[in-house]
Amino acid sequence: MSTLSALPKQRNPIRPARVLLHVFLAGTALAWLAPLLWAIFSAMRPYSETSNRGYVSWPHTLNFDNFKNAFEQSDMTHYFMNTLVIAVPAVLLTLFLSSMVAFYVARFDFRVNLFLLLVFTAGNLLPQQVIITPLYRMYLLTNLPGITASGKLYDSALGLVLIHVAFQSGFCAFVLSNYMRSLPHELTEAALVDGASVWRLYWQVTLPLCRPAMAALATLLSIWIYNDFFWALVLISTGENMPITSALNNLSGQYFTDPNLVAAGSLLTAIPTLLVYFALQKQFVSGLTLGSAKG
Repeated sequence: MSTLSALPKQRNPIRPARVLLHVFLAGTALAWLAPLLWAIFSAMRPYSETSNRGYVSWPHTLNFDNFKNAFEQSDMTHYFMNTLVIAVPAVLLTLFLSSMVAFYVARFDFRVNLFLLLVFTAGNLLPQQVIITPLYRMYLLTNLPGITASGKLYDSALGLVLIHVAFQSGFCAFVLSNYMRSLPHELTEAALVDGASVWRLYWQVTLPLCRPAMAALATLLSIWIYNDFFWALVLISTGENMPITSALNNLSGQYFTDPNLVAAGSLLTAIPTLLVYFALQKQFVSGLTLGSAKG
């Protein structure tokens, strides 16, 4: 046995600043998790117990009855499908259109490319409430016979898809254009020398290299569009056409609302966003941190 291996390992002294840092981080984590843990705690208790003993009391009954009742009473399967019909096309169209804009702005030099990018990005700076009145009237006046069930752009899934694409394309174009600018220009120049068309440069050369950024944006877009309530409330009038965020209204009565049942329904509606994040977690993190180690 060598002398170095026989010597006891010296432990670094515990510094007060490090202890305070860990206490602060633990407290911050608990503060963020407290509403979620409280919602789970409330959703697993029957309303009769909380009404008699109060919410701040030791539970005597914990079960999943509220989750079952919330799923059945709100008809969540139907509203999940409505959300799927809206979110999937909106995410795909947003990524496709914004990636084409980003490719044109990033890989071609012309005078107004920066101005064009600013125009797309400026759409995200406009508050949604500012344009709701003219947009609402435009949706009512746009007739789409045979395309939508309502015969208009109003009260249709197509209307929600278009408004999400319009509002989210600017941010995605800005992110993707910056990402594409970091790609080596030698790749596109070599492809041009070999006779590749502009579409081939975009589809087969540039777009495959943008998968981390596209995955990160797909995760964010899925969460944003899935959680949208404002546009669905304004541009949809038929209850059966509402997305999942509006299904919670079915759990509220005219004279009585069970908060425990609403908490269970809210937790159920959050499951798809968690599944999307965990499925794309690796690509999401790599897309956000890509380029941080370059220099």
